[in-house]
Order: sequence, then structure tokens, then C-alpha cells
Amino acid sequence: MLQTIPQFSANDPTNRAAMTAVTSHVLLIENDSQLTQLIMQELSCEGYQVSLMGDGISGLLAARQTNPQLIIIGWPLSGVSCIEFCHRLRSTYNYVPIIVLDYEGRVYERITALNAGASDCLSKPFAVEELIARVRAHLRHVPKEVHLLQFGQLILNQKARQVYYGNQEIELTAKEFDLLNYLMRHPNQVLTREQILDNVWNCQNFGGSNVIEVYIRYLRIKLESQAAKQLIHTVRSVGYVLRP
Repeated sequence: MLQTIPQFSANDPTNRAAMTAVTSHVLLIENDSQLTQLIMQELSCEGYQVSLMGDGISGLLAARQTNPQLIIIGWPLSGVSCIEFCHRLRSTYNYVPIIVLDYEGRVYERITALNAGASDCLSKPFAVEELIARVRAHLRHVPKEVHLLQFGQLILNQKARQVYYGNQEIELTAKEFDLLNYLMRHPNQVLTREQILDNVWNCQNFGGSNVIEVYIRYLRIKLESQAAKQLIHTVRSVGYVLRP
């Protein structure tokens, strides 16, 4: 079904939040069905793209693979606790804003969540309008340029030209970095030899050269040395793909 995207004026202050919301992805991790429905409805009405996960494990995986601009997480949480969720996400240099919905309303728990890496806490009962206002406030401070690419535990900092798997830095040459950068900007997408040559080596044909195969092998060796196995897959007669 064709959807019409509303037109906004950038000069109208009342429309600036909506313009930001249209391009913002919010990950909601919550198992309370009634509250989930209410929050999703309000976020969608504000123009946000919303993804829902019902437990901490699937939520953590989604946070690492989809790179949302903001995360809302309920407490208590099954699978992975709220505190462990924050610890794990921050340990991979992911600084996405996290708003914790604390149902117990205890000061100690809110302090613990903030110390674990949460950006904000909201105690139940709360007005959903206040939650939306806090979402807007946090998204106003999200950098416009994103320098971090993340695929599972693999982190690539485009600005610093550094690569980490978990907490361990992986030393790459300039061309190895460029190749991994290109693969990570197109996860789960099969990239042909011609696309890789054109975008990494800035040429469409090296004739009979096996330069791509050589550098793919270098990358695999360095990634697998950190237990990052089977991330770069060969698609026979086509090219390569970065996938779990």
C-alpha cells in the first residue's frame, strides 16, 4: 500500500520534532502487552520507527544489529536483566540513549541503572506524554554523524579508523579497514567482486588479479583470531557477504 509522507517546513518550530522523528528508530524492549501497545501507538503517531522485543536477549541482539537511535527498556526484564543489558551494550562502545521504565519506583534501582549506563529513568505510573517528551529531548542530543558501525560484537569506528571485537582492538592495514568498512556498511547484502573493486579499490577491473580474495583471507584470519568466526561468507561465483 502506498503511503503518503507528510511535508514539513523546516522553518516551523512546531514541525522540527516531527521531522527528526520520521528518521529516528526507537527500539522498545518490554513484555507488558498493554503498556507496549500504548507506547508503540504514541511513538508511531509522533512519526518514529518502532521495533518491539519482548525479552532482554532478543532486545540486546536487536540493539547490536539494527543500531537504533534510542532504546526504551522495561524493568524487570526476562532473559537478560536491565542492569546486565546496559553493561553489555556499553561494553561494546555503543552509547545510544537508554530510557529505563522502572516499575518498582525504588531510588536504589534507578541509581543502579544509571550507574550501569542508562541515560534516564522513569518510574511507573507515568504519563506517556512525559515519556515522549524525554524521547524527544534525548534524540535532540544524538550526533547527526554516526561514526560507529556495529555488527554483533564487531565495532568499527570510521572516524578513528579503529576496529574492536568485544573489548579487544584488531589491528588492520588501511586497505583491510576500507574493505571491512564497506562490508559493514552493507550487512547481510551479497556484494559482487565488481562492487568491491569499484568501492574499495576505486576501479572496476583488475583483470586476473586475486587481490580481493587475498584481503578477504587477511580479514578472516584477523577476525577469527578474536573468535569472530564465520562473519565473512563467500557466495560462490558472486562475491562476499557479512552475516552471522
